[in-house]
Amino acid sequence: MLQQANPLNQNLIVNINGKLTPRAEASVSPFDSSVQNGDAVWEGLRLYDGRIFKLKEHLLRLRRSAMALAYASIPTDDEIIHELKRTLEANGMRDGVHVRLTLTRGEKYTSGLDPRINTAGHTLIILAEHKPPVYDKSGITLKTSAHRRPPADVLDQKIHSCNQLTSILAKLEANASGADDALMLDTRGFVAETNATHLFFVEGSVVRTPTTAACPEGITRAAILELCEKNNIDCREADITLAEAYRADEVFCTGTMGEIAPVVGIDGRRIGDAACGPVTAKLSELFGELTSTEGERVIE
Repeated sequence: MLQQANPLNQNLIVNINGKLTPRAEASVSPFDSSVQNGDAVWEGLRLYDGRIFKLKEHLLRLRRSAMALAYASIPTDDEIIHELKRTLEANGMRDGVHVRLTLTRGEKYTSGLDPRINTAGHTLIILAEHKPPVYDKSGITLKTSAHRRPPADVLDQKIHSCNQLTSILAKLEANASGADDALMLDTRGFVAETNATHLFFVEGSVVRTPTTAACPEGITRAAILELCEKNNIDCREADITLAEAYRADEVFCTGTMGEIAPVVGIDGRRIGDAACGPVTAKLSELFGELTSTEGERVIE
């Protein structure tokens, strides 16, 4: 689970506000909102054979997050796609690539919290890396964190924000326990997600996933829900307790960076046969077929 440095990424070209810069020389102003206050939104994209999967959906979520934070300046989809293409072409990338899009409120003219001191316009950062799915397809383990996912009246998770301290605190707990990732509950005690991915639970022939009351509106999560509907797999959104998680026949997590990976243990308890189950395997196959045919063409 600990990502290793990839030699292919040593000489990356990074795009900051349209300026293509070698990785070692790339920089963001200390007055930028992302540095000052963590005031930024982001998306993770994956490139498959020259196509970015669910690009329009990712850009819509980015825009909606920026709108919720009242950003005065938001680049258009066409502008972002243009810069994406330039970045991928500059790096000679076509497949096996993960892209991190970061949009900040921009530079301030002086240090401070007040958004009114942001008058320079947004900052758009595009970081593309050679990076295959990061999760072990044979299975990962989770440790339930003491840190909870905040509800909408604290920090609405529908804002896909770069403020990820709760996730980092949870990940620290998982690391200390020897687990691969953390399972996070909401403030009511129901399962929300992991520190980095959405979760699905299989009991018999029924697949269930937590609601988005305390987790982001996942793009891969939505794709799995659609695949279930199209393939007559009974899938429901519901409040799920830890007891229900422990007794599940199968558990799997989803996300752009890791795609689909089985969960074989939670809090030291074995899940199912401690291996990739048949429903997880079927959905992984269907998802692979989907990513091999769909997506926005950005590299010819």
